[in-house]
Amino acid sequence: MAVWALGINHTTAPLDLRGRFAFAPEQLPPTLDKLRASLRTAPQGGLAEAAILSTCNRTEIYCASEAAEITPTLQWLAQSGGISAEELRSHTYTLQGDEAARHAFRVASGLDSMVLGEAQILGQMKDAVRAAEEAGALGQTLNQLFQRSFAVAKEVRSSTEIGAHSISMAAAAVRLAANLFEDLRQIRILFVGAGEMIELAATHFAAKNPTSIAIANRTLERGEALATRFGGESMRLADLPARLHEFDAVISCTASTLPLIGLGAVERALKQRKHRPMFMVDLAVPRDIEPEVGQLGDVYLYTVDDLATVVQAGQAQRQAAVAQAEVIIDTGVRNFMHWMDQRDPANGVVSLIQQLNTQADSWRATELARARKLMAKGESMDAVLEALARGLTQKMLHGALAELNAGDSTARERAAQAIQRIFLRKER
Repeated sequence: MAVWALGINHTTAPLDLRGRFAFAPEQLPPTLDKLRASLRTAPQGGLAEAAILSTCNRTEIYCASEAAEITPTLQWLAQSGGISAEELRSHTYTLQGDEAARHAFRVASGLDSMVLGEAQILGQMKDAVRAAEEAGALGQTLNQLFQRSFAVAKEVRSSTEIGAHSISMAAAAVRLAANLFEDLRQIRILFVGAGEMIELAATHFAAKNPTSIAIANRTLERGEALATRFGGESMRLADLPARLHEFDAVISCTASTLPLIGLGAVERALKQRKHRPMFMVDLAVPRDIEPEVGQLGDVYLYTVDDLATVVQAGQAQRQAAVAQAEVIIDTGVRNFMHWMDQRDPANGVVSLIQQLNTQADSWRATELARARKLMAKGESMDAVLEALARGLTQKMLHGALAELNAGDSTARERAAQAIQRIFLRKER
């Protein structure tokens, strides 16, 4: 089996290009079906294994099949985003074998994130794996890859201080807001959306005790639950344009494929505010806020990419932890590749293991049948057990004893060394 990964992230592609390839959770099952159908069939007539990780900072495809199919994977992704493969190629990275495994382990451990050491990506990877499993796209190879990546990430976080100095996107937004407003306790904040990122941002801003908090969400029930938690109010998205002028800060992160806050709505809000400044953070990919809004003189608009310089604070303190994490990842990669190598029919190990198991099952069945016959004849339990043990022992040793008594001296010496390693090794 070949394993490969293809993706784009915050270091290889601009925000608007990443937005073309953002897949909402409910899109993943049919999207995985289309991806697998576009690739050649895997061994035994099945489809290639596949999983898609889609976040605000990356979209990555992980696949396993009889042979790596980088070009078809790239062509499929380009088509899904409505651009040519040639245009997309310059923004993608492709990895195979141990490098694909290393990348998955680094992503899970937070080493490849915009916020070095952040923990949110691990949950996002687990969600991606769960979606692939539910879609029937996750086979043994990718399952092993991801389960090992989760184990490596756990070890990295428990054995190093990789996340000790990390600054989350939400915390970075609070820092930027504090640079604009003299006192965060005097501002009114609107959160658009009610997902994990908004919940995290609301937690950070609520700690500053703002004057008021409001949650605007497509599903009112979810918005009300989050608003209640932070002592705020909930509102419908449809009411957002009419009430936008009430808020000093707007933090948005939804799964909408089109902007929810347009230039015209913000211009009207500024006029009603008599041009008092507005702080806006768009954490969504694709964008929730039209980019032209950032050109308005009284609006301070930040996107996920704009927060990059803020979240890099503390980089020096984390370098020692990164070095420790890379050692753990190296070990994980070697173990995964060893597992892959053992499964390769070309090395004969898998076939030999299957033959050994088949032979052992045959011996066991033969001796059990003989033991049952002895019990039916009324033999004592001790006699039956003795016969069973003796029969199994003779069968196991027959081949070894035959090798020691056959062939020339060189062959017997090689057989003796092998038998000592297999049968006479000391218990560890």
